[in-house]
Amino acid sequence: MILDEDTCYRAATSRDARFDGRFFTAVKTTGIYCRPTCPARSPLRKNVQFFACAAAAEAAGYRPCRRCRPDAAPGTPAWNGPLATVSRAVRLIEQGALDDGSIDDLAARLGLGGRQLRRLFAVHLGTSPVLVARSRRAHFARALLDATPWPMPQVAREAGFGSVRQFNDVMRSVFQRSPSELRRRGGPAGPRIALRLAYRPPYDWEALLAFLAARALPGVEVASGGAFRRTFDGGWFEVRPAAGANALSLMVTLARHGAGQVLAMARRARRMFDLDADPLQIAATLSRDPLLGHSVRARPGLRIPGAWDPFETAVRAVLGQQVSVRAAVTLGGRLVQAFGERIADAAEGLTHLFPTPERLASAPVERIGLPRARAESIRSLARSVAILRDAPGSLDALLERVRSLPGVGPWTAHYLAMRAFGEADAFPAGDLVLRKASGEPSSAALERRAAAWRPWRAYAAMHLWSSVASPLEPSHGRAVAS
Repeated sequence: MILDEDTCYRAATSRDARFDGRFFTAVKTTGIYCRPTCPARSPLRKNVQFFACAAAAEAAGYRPCRRCRPDAAPGTPAWNGPLATVSRAVRLIEQGALDDGSIDDLAARLGLGGRQLRRLFAVHLGTSPVLVARSRRAHFARALLDATPWPMPQVAREAGFGSVRQFNDVMRSVFQRSPSELRRRGGPAGPRIALRLAYRPPYDWEALLAFLAARALPGVEVASGGAFRRTFDGGWFEVRPAAGANALSLMVTLARHGAGQVLAMARRARRMFDLDADPLQIAATLSRDPLLGHSVRARPGLRIPGAWDPFETAVRAVLGQQVSVRAAVTLGGRLVQAFGERIADAAEGLTHLFPTPERLASAPVERIGLPRARAESIRSLARSVAILRDAPGSLDALLERVRSLPGVGPWTAHYLAMRAFGEADAFPAGDLVLRKASGEPSSAALERRAAAWRPWRAYAAMHLWSSVASPLEPSHGRAVAS
């Protein structure tokens, strides 16, 4: 990512929260790097340099500011901006691709060589894939030190370190302090863990929560009182806006614990609530279009409502074919009651887990009132679930793979890419509401019109849907099995 240093300096001195996470300011005289929103006195221009991501600043020898906590900033735009290869590589690293695999393995998933991937990271991020992975683990460990009373070996395991010695070495390298020195006071003892997940404002929480509330599965999800809650295999969680911060508060209650579970929870929550989006960058592209400009200016914080699990989303998309959203929720509730595992000691309204693929692979799904063909589609989905577990390195490859699933046509494939995989450029051009909102006579014409909205076509779809129907209500009329 090429940074205009004069522009960055003006943005840093403005302390505008919209620039938070877009770059980091390193002060040569102190050896510290900060967020653009740091409340400390602005350094002289000659004493600063700028970095595209925290890992690059750390690789240059700077340590995080203890006042503004740059480790808590949202993801940088270079990680999900126009360079698709780097964007996807960092997304895979965030999903743990380098925890057990090598750079060459990661590069192969992206269709290039390890040397080329290292070069792209050096050019566009100013650091290496290994240091990005190391920074990710270190900063998450720092959050756990603040949020939990866990002993150091447990923090190390949960953050993805192979040993306590490696954990200590990396934390000293990144923060220039030992984990014991970094720990303030652990969070409350017990199974509950509270984390803050930062985003860049503006953020339209009400619109996103309304979308999720309209689709909340009875027994699995509850959206009320300004918060979203749901069960998962291992406990339940709650997400609500954090008071006085550009962040969401994630409260996780663990019924049982496994190494890496909290890191995976935080990662999936960031995707589900679209916290790595850059509204300034998206608006710069979409607001220039006369069709979208008014909506973008009126609702600049509109995000893509994500989904918790790709398999669950695929099943729910099949349930929703040719029926209303309300009817799809009713069918989903029946599916949960008939085949989901019942749980105890969760929040009010949370009673079940969504059925597992193993349970649905041979389940008599017709019992919930489905036609035989659609019930068989769900059983076939359950038997093909491996296709959804390892997303390939490009949108086209993902769509091709998802289209191979039974009961999934073009509309459903793009819808899954948007919601389950966070693909910012997915675009269901065959959607009837999108065609109505755009005034285009055919899917092909809408595809041509949407080329100007790349790589943010999914956000364009959200704005078009919201401009025509009830808030964020897409059409299910074209979600037909191919």
